[in-house]
Amino acid sequence: MTERKPTGVSFESWVDRQISAAEAKGEFDNLPGAGKPLPKTNGDDTALAWVVNKVRAEGHDVSALLPPSLAIAKELDDLPDRLARVRREARVREIVEDLNERIREEHRRPAGGPVLRARPLDVEETLAEWRKGLSADS
Repeated sequence: MTERKPTGVSFESWVDRQISAAEAKGEFDNLPGAGKPLPKTNGDDTALAWVVNKVRAEGHDVSALLPPSLAIAKELDDLPDRLARVRREARVREIVEDLNERIREEHRRPAGGPVLRARPLDVEETLAEWRKGLSADS
């Protein structure tokens, strides 16, 4: 365990002393990748890019990382496919009403990023389209 920082010593000095002591003990010798060049960057190597790559590598959806206006726009694009998998009309209505509420919330919020250009959906019209899809599947 690391010793506690002594009172009256700055964190910078304390950390520098710990690093120097570890170097003197050889704790940094023979580390994996020692003597090898750092991987080349492509200009997108920001902390956010790292997070996105990590989330994708683990098979998660990255849309949660989008600003709300872009996440809602993506959700609108994906809505027909999502509704096609739903079998209950009440659930379709619930999904559309929830999405409409988030659209209204985003319009009420001060612009802090990309503007959401979508309007709330007509629930009855969306249900009619969903019903057409059901009858086409039968």
